[in-house]
Amino acid sequence: MGQGSGGVPTWERKARCFLCVFGILLSVYALHVEVSKESNPDYRAMCDLGESVSCSKVFTSRWGRGFGLVQFLVAEDHFLNQPNSILGIIFYTLQLSLGLSVSPRAAMLLVLSSWVSLAGSLYLASILLFVLEDLCLVCVSTYVVNLVLMLVNLKRRAGLSAAREKAE
Repeated sequence: MGQGSGGVPTWERKARCFLCVFGILLSVYALHVEVSKESNPDYRAMCDLGESVSCSKVFTSRWGRGFGLVQFLVAEDHFLNQPNSILGIIFYTLQLSLGLSVSPRAAMLLVLSSWVSLAGSLYLASILLFVLEDLCLVCVSTYVVNLVLMLVNLKRRAGLSAAREKAE
């Protein structure tokens, strides 16, 4: 396998770049839908395909901001109660940035942040399915991106561990 810049395998660099850029685009679109729907209740997003397949319904629900949990700690309009899409943009930017480093610490942070994203994805998926009873294509797409990023991050950590053992 070819090594890219800084010792990161080429396949991993390309996969991480694709996944993170796709995740950022999904998050930006989610933010656009939320802002558009809040400013114009008649706005219809491309991802609103029917009564039970509606991303704008999900993004404008209480679970669309701070995972529906932050509002219990601070006021609903507090600056800490950000749309989940903002958290997604931060997460994917962090994954992209940390992915440039081949240090064991970066690998550990990549895996740790991926576990947090998967926990958040499982929580939001259960809200989507059992509470909102909706299918959000943008949401499900981000869950898939998060899962594949976790696999890439676990592969990175395993590769670094194997290289360290081989060097000893």
